Amino acid sequence: MLGTAPVSLASTIPARGARAPYRRPGREALPAPSCWSVLEPLLPKVRKPVQYVGGEHNQHVTAWEAAETRWLLCYPDTYEVGQPNQGIQILYELLNERPTALAERAYAPWVDLEELQREHAIPTFSLETHRPLWAFDVFGVTLPHELGHTNLLNLLDLGGVPHRSVGRSTEDPIVLVGGHAAFNPEPLAPFIDAAVMGDGEQVTLEIDEVVRAFKREREPAGPLEGCDDAEARHELLRRLAAVEGVYVPAFYAPRYRDDGRLQRTVPTEPGVPALVPKRTIQDLEEWQYPRKQIVPMTETVHERFSVEIFRGCTRGCRFCQAGMITRPVRERRPETVQRLVEEGVADTGFNEVGLLSLSSADHSAIGPIARDLADAYEGTTTSLSLPSPRVDAFNVTLSNELARNGRRTGLTFAPEAGSERLRAVINKMVSEADLLRTAEVAFAEGWRHIKLYFMVGLPTETDEDVLAIAELGIRTYEIARRHGHANKVTLSVGGFVPKPHTPFQWAAQDPPDEIRRKLSLIRHAIKDHRGIKVRTNDPEEGVIEGLLARGDRRVAPAIERAWQLGARFDGWHEMPTLELWRQAMAETGVDLDWFSYRERDQHEALPWDHLDSGLDAGWLWEDWQDAQADQQLDDCRWSACYDCGVCPGLSIEHDTGYTGGFSLPVVPSRLGGSDELPSTPERYASGP
Repeated sequence: MLGTAPVSLASTIPARGARAPYRRPGREALPAPSCWSVLEPLLPKVRKPVQYVGGEHNQHVTAWEAAETRWLLCYPDTYEVGQPNQGIQILYELLNERPTALAERAYAPWVDLEELQREHAIPTFSLETHRPLWAFDVFGVTLPHELGHTNLLNLLDLGGVPHRSVGRSTEDPIVLVGGHAAFNPEPLAPFIDAAVMGDGEQVTLEIDEVVRAFKREREPAGPLEGCDDAEARHELLRRLAAVEGVYVPAFYAPRYRDDGRLQRTVPTEPGVPALVPKRTIQDLEEWQYPRKQIVPMTETVHERFSVEIFRGCTRGCRFCQAGMITRPVRERRPETVQRLVEEGVADTGFNEVGLLSLSSADHSAIGPIARDLADAYEGTTTSLSLPSPRVDAFNVTLSNELARNGRRTGLTFAPEAGSERLRAVINKMVSEADLLRTAEVAFAEGWRHIKLYFMVGLPTETDEDVLAIAELGIRTYEIARRHGHANKVTLSVGGFVPKPHTPFQWAAQDPPDEIRRKLSLIRHAIKDHRGIKVRTNDPEEGVIEGLLARGDRRVAPAIERAWQLGARFDGWHEMPTLELWRQAMAETGVDLDWFSYRERDQHEALPWDHLDSGLDAGWLWEDWQDAQADQQLDDCRWSACYDCGVCPGLSIEHDTGYTGGFSLPVVPSRLGGSDELPSTPERYASGP
């Protein structure tokens, strides 16, 4: 993470539950006052005060009184981490295009400002107009990972909003979460009002319509005027639950077996779906956002103009939640990418362009895209980047196009496992020959540094597999030295955390001591090769992530207690919160051995089984069995369909996602070769 100076938690934990001085007496008090006059004099006392100021190029400010619905979109981390997030920027632009809506943004204050906010009763505020969180109708939070959960509770409390949903009234904002970590929102069930499953563009606009209609009906002479507040809030949640892809935890309840295992999660409200489906944008050409990317006021983790060139992945890496839950692949047309880049660079002035996706080199037209953009910016200071290209998709021509302006810095590849056998287990179809050939090409073409990402703690892993990481690093370094003594190789090794909606969702997670032992094997094996740099994460960092990734509602009290003890920014090295979490787990009876370190069997219900990522549970289990048998599965874009369950009911081209692209017929290899896939509307049957 981008760093600030390490802090002492004991000296910076402010009192919880402090309310802002602007608590609204009712809707007639709008517009809500800005906090700026109180905040501004305090900014010289904090590090990086510019991140709280606003005023960026392309920010959007709508008159408060002109909007019927008001959204505060939040990334629950610092501005420098959250500002580049594409999801926030897309929804921000979409909502602000509506004449009846406004959207502003919020980020988590660092601990120095939080301390001052609590001392001076300044609530969580929006960046654009510095209005308090409690004044908005919807608090929309993106959860890209699980380590922002305590920050979410902290932002609510600091913002004058009850952190438990049962304490909120219709005067409080709806607390809505989305993003990858929202595919298992059960640990957050007591704290959120709703979770969005899947792509957010369409569903956000539908939610906005629900909130707008509800507010109108609550006005004088409206059908809900005078309605009891609890009844009105229940009605609003019921309407949200009727939106496809919206999950309202208050309308579901877990049922447990006598041995503590989950039996199932069932609807408790009539009419809500027993299985909540995800939303899928089928044609990215219809959603060309963001058009006006916001330019940050200060340094951020990514300073570039970014274009999403396609969404989804069908490589089938069994550890990768992002690849599984974003299926199917939907590409943007090359000419659309070209136009978005040209307009964006001219508007923002960025001198780096990022072509984003889960595996950007897999775009079916990546060669022409790279060539045309390189032609357009040849001789300028604008460079192109392709984040984390796959080893087997990287080639000399592509590398030369990306570096045509002479900027050959480093390349990053992710073999993930050191041995051929373990790469078969995780379905990472990259051979050692592929990697070494790529290294040879890259160093010969003038690249000076290759970073290789690996994981330890993968299912079926042996010490031989772990040592293969070091061996592969040594062979790569030998190639680097042949092409120049200054060339470098870095091995970045982290601990594996099983995630929901993947074939590895049933796997046991290695405890920190075992991860630490495996990392020591790698360090010892390369000790005589000083030119190889090894970077590792603290094995303890996976403890919290693993617990929150696969926990159920019984984990919620531990989140709440950890936050009360002062835990936040759990993914930051500067904030060593694990001991606070251990205390919280001890006090609330949460057992890591139960939630993280044991393997599940096929008959145990999982906390997210009632949330449909599109993947058939039977297919996931079959792929888990294939993994343990070292069996690989081909990318279905270029082979027969293997019936994962995602495509039925969607109207998309199998390979490109746009009309006119190269396409193969959809032929399910595991259904006897039928040319048709049956739709399954019965999967979304209603509850009682």
